[in-house]
Amino acid sequence: MNFNEKTMQKTALVVGLAVLANMLWGSAAPIIKMGYGLFQVDSGDLMSQILFAGIRFFLAGILAVLLGSVLQKKVLLPTRSSLPKIALLSLFQTIIEYFFFYMGCAHASGTNVAIANSTGSFLSILFACLIFRQEKLTAKKVIGCILGFAGVVLINLSTEGGVNLNMTWKGEGAIILASCSFAVSNALTRSFSRTENPVMLCGYQFILGGAVMTVAALALGGRLSFAGAGGMLVILHLAMVSAVAFSITSILVKYNPVSQVSVFGFFNPVFGVCLSILILKESGKEFGLRGLAALALVCMGVFIVNYSKKAKE
Repeated sequence: MNFNEKTMQKTALVVGLAVLANMLWGSAAPIIKMGYGLFQVDSGDLMSQILFAGIRFFLAGILAVLLGSVLQKKVLLPTRSSLPKIALLSLFQTIIEYFFFYMGCAHASGTNVAIANSTGSFLSILFACLIFRQEKLTAKKVIGCILGFAGVVLINLSTEGGVNLNMTWKGEGAIILASCSFAVSNALTRSFSRTENPVMLCGYQFILGGAVMTVAALALGGRLSFAGAGGMLVILHLAMVSAVAFSITSILVKYNPVSQVSVFGFFNPVFGVCLSILILKESGKEFGLRGLAALALVCMGVFIVNYSKKAKE
């Protein structure tokens, strides 16, 4: 399959792929909780969580490279010039982002994590506009992000316990640092993809980042209990989610402004709440009218950021 600029900028395709990617990411949260139970990972055991993530991302990288090789009908291999780009992307997109993300998860409520993590979409736009100068910051982008963020807050107000305003640097602060790292990685992906295959970059940065996280976690005492076939299926599912979702996003960011792709990230926590209800049967959560209102706000935000005369046509 050959990706080209004209095809990958079609509005319907961008919307469909971006929603699919964030639906996959939304499914990761409940499956990770399931995996922690199967592998007997305690909620406060950061190194075992990092080990779990490292194995997941290492496998995700292998799957991304295999998938990309099949689609491109050639083996995706990094060149000498692409190695520094892979290393830098891996540092921000995997190692730093998920170190702080898992630290934050261990010190903040699920509701606060979802809300703090959603700042990544807004930060991606700010970084692309103000720091990397890849596009212009406009009023409609700001308004769209505010609506999307409001939707995320609204859907999480329906969770048990609501929003805890007693925030800490190790909790919500760490999640925001992870979001900053995610924003930098989005801008780097767009920049590097001008000369490199985005799926190749995605796959090999996962392999490198996953290997670093796995080795570091093992050295610092991280351990996983063997969980049998069920545990292996969970790891494989999470690896596939990362491989497919990040590959899709990398391709979209290559051919479209970061703002038009990142704003779809507000769907992620909405899907996460819905899928947690369906998969984990979590009590204290409901969707109902509040969930529909949240989804409407997110859709409005996405529409405002992506709306243009060209899109209308």
